[in-house]
Amino acid sequence: MAFCSWKCLLFLGRQNIFAKAWKSRRGVPSLHWKRGCHWSAGKSLDPEVRAFLEENTEVTSNGHLTPEIRLRLLTPHCRFWREKPDLWPYGDPFWAIYWPGGQALSRYILDNPHVVKGRSVLDLGSGCGATAIAAVMSGASQVLANDIDPIAGMAMILNCELNHLSPFPITIKNIINSEGGKWDLIVLGDMFYDEQLADGLHHWLKRCIRLHQTEVLIGDPGRHQFLSHSIRSQLHKVIEYSLPEYTRQENYGLTSSIVWSYQPSHGLENS
Repeated sequence: MAFCSWKCLLFLGRQNIFAKAWKSRRGVPSLHWKRGCHWSAGKSLDPEVRAFLEENTEVTSNGHLTPEIRLRLLTPHCRFWREKPDLWPYGDPFWAIYWPGGQALSRYILDNPHVVKGRSVLDLGSGCGATAIAAVMSGASQVLANDIDPIAGMAMILNCELNHLSPFPITIKNIINSEGGKWDLIVLGDMFYDEQLADGLHHWLKRCIRLHQTEVLIGDPGRHQFLSHSIRSQLHKVIEYSLPEYTRQENYGLTSSIVWSYQPSHGLENS
């Protein structure tokens, strides 16, 4: 199938499919995960899944904001860029696209390592794991990557290998609205694509800040669902990056991506 079909599924249809998954995947067990333990590269990966991912993704560091980071992604050189999406044997591969919000967060962390150095970092909705990788590269003392897709977790391990890193802990469950842990910093990119999910994130992040004084950084290229949400009034713009041409084409002409600091007002606690 043509390029447009995959992109319509992964970009335009994302809010209808992925948001439902985030809202329904509560308490789903993680794969080989125990808090504080590493999911070891090459040990927990199903050999058939590893072989499939290696065969059907391309290792690339081009066309994105972070050429320092190598990733396995779905590109026009891959078979499934042209195949019918329903032939992909696993869940929709949202992790196989390096979304612009994640790119901005990763670039910012690499350029400003003091933001994570010696700190504990939760990468929420980690996808390909690029922002978690950037945090490790920049000296974070502890990194946890979270995504609801087990295949994303496997892809993150492969991406750690590509960047000569020991795999960081990965949890495969919906932790939004959970008690969670005490993190110095939570980073999340491209998560505000559905109003109900955005509401849940808004209130959960506020609680993390109130209980643990957690810092929150959000990456987003300015999608309507994000800019029109009430959270927008409680954000401070940190930095804006011009997106490379390849990423612009991947994302239907979006030209830039912004890192925001989330600073909710105590007076808006119930908003």
